[in-house]
Amino acid sequence: MRRRHVITQRLRGLVVTPGFIVIVALTCGAAGAADKTKVDQATQRVQRGAKEIGQGNVGTGVKETAKGIGNTVVEGAKFSGQTIKEFFTGK
Repeated sequence: MRRRHVITQRLRGLVVTPGFIVIVALTCGAAGAADKTKVDQATQRVQRGAKEIGQGNVGTGVKETAKGIGNTVVEGAKFSGQTIKEFFTGK
Protein backbone atom coordinates (compact mmCIF):
# COMPACT_ATOMS: atom_id res chain seq x y z
CA MET A 1 0.00 0.00 0.00
CA ARG A 2 2.84 2.40 0.77
CA ARG A 3 4.36 2.09 -2.70
CA ARG A 4 1.06 2.99 -4.36
CA HIS A 5 0.87 6.19 -2.31
CA VAL A 6 4.35 7.24 -3.49
CA ILE A 7 3.44 6.70 -7.14
CA THR A 8 0.25 8.70 -6.67
CA GLN A 9 2.22 11.60 -5.19
CA ARG A 10 4.70 11.51 -8.10
CA LEU A 11 1.93 11.50 -10.69
CA ARG A 12 0.22 14.36 -8.92
CA GLY A 13 3.42 16.41 -9.03
CA LEU A 14 4.16 15.55 -12.65
CA VAL A 15 0.68 16.33 -13.92
CA VAL A 16 -0.74 19.06 -11.71
CA THR A 17 2.35 21.28 -11.65
CA PRO A 18 2.70 21.68 -15.46
CA GLY A 19 -1.05 22.13 -15.74
CA PHE A 20 -0.99 24.87 -13.13
CA ILE A 21 1.92 26.59 -14.89
CA VAL A 22 0.05 26.52 -18.20
CA ILE A 23 -3.07 27.97 -16.59
CA VAL A 24 -1.12 30.77 -14.92
CA ALA A 25 0.83 31.56 -18.09
CA LEU A 26 -2.31 31.77 -20.21
CA THR A 27 -4.17 33.80 -17.64
CA CYS A 28 -1.35 36.33 -17.28
CA GLY A 29 -0.36 36.51 -20.93
CA ALA A 30 -3.72 36.39 -22.66
CA ALA A 31 -4.89 39.74 -23.98
CA GLY A 32 -6.46 41.12 -27.11
CA ALA A 33 -9.71 41.00 -28.99
CA ALA A 34 -9.44 37.40 -30.21
CA ASP A 35 -11.99 34.85 -29.01
CA LYS A 36 -10.38 32.84 -26.24
CA THR A 37 -13.29 30.61 -25.25
CA LYS A 38 -11.52 27.51 -26.60
CA VAL A 39 -8.47 28.31 -24.48
CA ASP A 40 -10.69 28.75 -21.44
CA GLN A 41 -12.43 25.43 -22.12
CA ALA A 42 -9.09 23.65 -22.40
CA THR A 43 -7.82 25.15 -19.14
CA GLN A 44 -11.04 24.11 -17.42
CA ARG A 45 -10.39 20.57 -18.63
CA VAL A 46 -6.97 20.68 -16.93
CA GLN A 47 -8.63 21.87 -13.73
CA ARG A 48 -11.22 19.07 -13.87
CA GLY A 49 -8.46 16.51 -14.32
CA ALA A 50 -6.49 17.92 -11.41
CA LYS A 51 -9.58 17.74 -9.21
CA GLU A 52 -10.10 14.10 -10.24
CA ILE A 53 -6.53 13.33 -9.20
CA GLY A 54 -7.08 15.11 -5.90
CA GLN A 55 -10.17 13.00 -5.27
CA GLY A 56 -8.17 9.80 -5.81
CA ASN A 57 -9.27 9.02 -9.37
CA VAL A 58 -5.72 9.02 -10.70
CA GLY A 59 -6.32 7.17 -13.98
CA THR A 60 -9.24 9.34 -15.05
CA GLY A 61 -7.59 12.49 -13.72
CA VAL A 62 -4.29 11.94 -15.51
CA LYS A 63 -6.10 11.22 -18.78
CA GLU A 64 -8.29 14.33 -18.49
CA THR A 65 -5.37 16.53 -17.42
CA ALA A 66 -3.12 15.31 -20.23
CA LYS A 67 -5.80 15.96 -22.84
CA GLY A 68 -6.48 19.35 -21.29
CA ILE A 69 -2.81 20.32 -21.35
CA GLY A 70 -2.54 19.27 -25.00
CA ASN A 71 -5.64 21.23 -25.93
CA THR A 72 -4.45 24.23 -23.92
CA VAL A 73 -1.14 24.27 -25.77
CA VAL A 74 -2.81 23.97 -29.17
CA GLU A 75 -5.56 26.50 -28.53
CA GLY A 76 -3.16 28.83 -26.72
CA ALA A 77 -0.84 28.80 -29.72
CA LYS A 78 -3.75 29.56 -32.05
CA PHE A 79 -4.93 32.37 -29.80
CA SER A 80 -1.42 33.83 -29.49
CA GLY A 81 -0.91 33.65 -33.23
CA GLN A 82 -4.19 35.45 -33.84
CA THR A 83 -3.35 38.11 -31.25
CA ILE A 84 0.09 38.71 -32.78
CA LYS A 85 -1.45 38.87 -36.24
CA GLU A 86 -3.99 41.45 -35.06
CA PHE A 87 -1.25 43.48 -33.41
CA PHE A 88 0.89 43.71 -36.54
CA THR A 89 -1.94 44.18 -39.02
CA GLY A 90 -3.84 46.62 -36.82
CA LYS A 91 -7.11 44.69 -37.08
